[in-house]
Amino acid sequence: MTDEYDLDEQRDIWDAEAAAFDEAPDHGLRDPAVRQVWRELLLHNLPDAPGRAADLGCGTGTLSLLLADAGWRVDGLDLSPEMVRLARAKAGSRTDVSYVEGDASAPPFEAGAYDVVLCRHVLWALPDPVDTLRRWEALLAPGGRLVLVEGRWFNGAGLAARETVELLASVGRQADLTLLPEPAYWGREITDERYLVVSRSAALA
Repeated sequence: MTDEYDLDEQRDIWDAEAAAFDEAPDHGLRDPAVRQVWRELLLHNLPDAPGRAADLGCGTGTLSLLLADAGWRVDGLDLSPEMVRLARAKAGSRTDVSYVEGDASAPPFEAGAYDVVLCRHVLWALPDPVDTLRRWEALLAPGGRLVLVEGRWFNGAGLAARETVELLASVGRQADLTLLPEPAYWGREITDERYLVVSRSAALA
């Protein structure tokens, strides 16, 4: 979590990162083996397709396309115009995935329209994660799922798994936690904490 969050500054930072973003194995999923383990992980934790998914902080759109290939209709959003440009270039003329620029903490998407809200490595950086989770929850149709990939990295940034579970509990949601220490997901050995949380409404648990 951050004490200050300047949207223009964040936009500039991620615009500068965009060109090299897919070089990380877990970003570009260029290695078929890495892509396959992410596909299996996500599809195992999503409802059956078809359905609608929102990919918030989508970067260059790799996960959006992975879901679209599995039969999902995906709306991606990223703060960075350059990330969105690259995501649209990847998607080409496809009609099952679309991308817009916007703030992941306040996505301009239709309330109650999504079966899944997916967000990877974004919640930790937002200034008010509780309010953000409430906004994400509002996007979900009844029985919808929040699917969050987060971590507490070697440099001290991020959210520990316990913190994310507690944040979800504070907005009335249960959390199913899967730790992801295996190098297969990251293309290398890691020493920090990385994980997936799938959250359903506590009332529907």
